[in-house]
Amino acid sequence: MPRLIPVTLIPGDGVGPEIVEATLAALDALGAPFEWDRQIAGLEGVRAAQDPLPPATLASIRRTRLALKGPLETPSGGGYRSSNVRLREEFKLYANLRPARTLVPGGRFDNVDLIVVRENLEGLYIGHEHYVQIDDDPHAVAIATGINTRAGSRRLLEYAFAHAIATGRKKVTIVHKANIMKALTGIFLETARRLYDDNYKGRIEMDTVIVDACAMKLVLNPQQFDVLVTTNLFGDILSDLVAGLVGGLGMAPGANIGAEAAIFEAVHGSAPDIAGKGLANPVALLLAAAMMLDHVKLTDMASRLRRGIDATLNADQVRTRDLGGQAGTAQFTQALVTRLQG
Repeated sequence: MPRLIPVTLIPGDGVGPEIVEATLAALDALGAPFEWDRQIAGLEGVRAAQDPLPPATLASIRRTRLALKGPLETPSGGGYRSSNVRLREEFKLYANLRPARTLVPGGRFDNVDLIVVRENLEGLYIGHEHYVQIDDDPHAVAIATGINTRAGSRRLLEYAFAHAIATGRKKVTIVHKANIMKALTGIFLETARRLYDDNYKGRIEMDTVIVDACAMKLVLNPQQFDVLVTTNLFGDILSDLVAGLVGGLGMAPGANIGAEAAIFEAVHGSAPDIAGKGLANPVALLLAAAMMLDHVKLTDMASRLRRGIDATLNADQVRTRDLGGQAGTAQFTQALVTRLQG
């Protein structure tokens, strides 16, 4: 019997518990050797422990160094800070990995298979913001400071190149805005060019593109890209854009990778409007679980899970409503489990 791998499990808010249970059923069908430590965060953390990121949850991730989480609710405009952002900061999860692959053919875009690698800790998202008062308007001027470092850029770029080569990718595209933001994104572009020339030239192809041109090219011909690597804000925007090319956030898994921990998640929201109705599409979290299997070197199981999802959607034609089908969460899960056990 294989050694059990401890994993922190955070069901999350809204539809989170439903898609987590679906994912656990699929992993059980695969025989995945995970030992789950259930913890809470987000709105559920506030309700049960008066903390959107309770100390017990943090302690669990420090112990396991691995987590699978459902969506966490964050209030807009006020209330508590995003638990997702706090987790990235707490565990220095510097790389956000967002693959996008066509699962249901026949849509506006076919044969999309690309990855966005986003820097997760720097840039304009570090939160150094303030207002300047003029006359009687305390919010007359808003100022934000972005910070990118050579070390932070290099760390992310090294991960992106290594991951691209290890997974058989052919090209890495550096996305920037160095024509205007010459220092803030120029340092990222400059670091990428140096790193490529010193360590990766001849092992993989690299090109560069300005972010606005990249967005246009993605909606004209996404097949021209393979791995996109970029800074925090651009990565946030482009990763949602590429999710839209393959059916939306319901099909979008994410991984947050750091030196001390890795957290895998469905990147869509908690969808409280359909919570408890059995309608949620679990594919994003299932694909995140496949990424987690790859991360712990259970690549055969990861491939089986992805093939099972493909077959359930296409050979069996079992699809949730957001994909044009009629299946609920439980029906899709049962069809997938049957595939995995077959």
